[in-house]
Amino acid sequence: SPGAEESWDALFNDDGDCLDPRLLQELSGGEERRESLQEPRFNYYGAEPAAPDLSDDELPHVIEIYDFPPDFRTEDLLRVFCSYQKKGFDIKWVDDTHALGIFSSPITARDALSTKHLMVKTRPLSQGTRAAKAKARAYADFLQPAKERPETSAALARRLVIGALGVRSNQTRAQRDAERKKLQEARERKRLENKQREDAWEGRE
Repeated sequence: SPGAEESWDALFNDDGDCLDPRLLQELSGGEERRESLQEPRFNYYGAEPAAPDLSDDELPHVIEIYDFPPDFRTEDLLRVFCSYQKKGFDIKWVDDTHALGIFSSPITARDALSTKHLMVKTRPLSQGTRAAKAKARAYADFLQPAKERPETSAALARRLVIGALGVRSNQTRAQRDAERKKLQEARERKRLENKQREDAWEGRE
């Protein structure tokens, strides 16, 4: 309205400077108050997620293996823990210098923790890095205790013995075909199980 325009003209000159000292003080004070606002004490955007809280009773058969050379491969770690392989031992990688060691039982895992190993260090998973805990928690269903290596099947053992002795088998053709089919099915089942575990570990569907 014309009255409002005239009031603004009385408060400000042509250069936009405020002509009312009281209003100028209020404007300046408001600016100072805005500048004096306290910065937030916590940066919610830059905060890292908290490490998963794992107790000693959760996944007690799994330990963290760390501080080994970055060029180490799976076979190098398996060689370090070769004495545990017969009872059952597996490796799951976290990064180039950290891995999860999966044992057959908590007792075996504690034994590995109490033993000094060449070129690697170990610690309970509950004391592990954030990345190790997160991976263990995310893939807990696939970190079941490592199983003892299965004994050679009777069919395969029989073939090895017969082949070594150079004698003929007294099995019928049907029996041999049945055993051969059973072995093939077992191999295929194991191959699929391994592939499913690898896909789940890598996050593939």
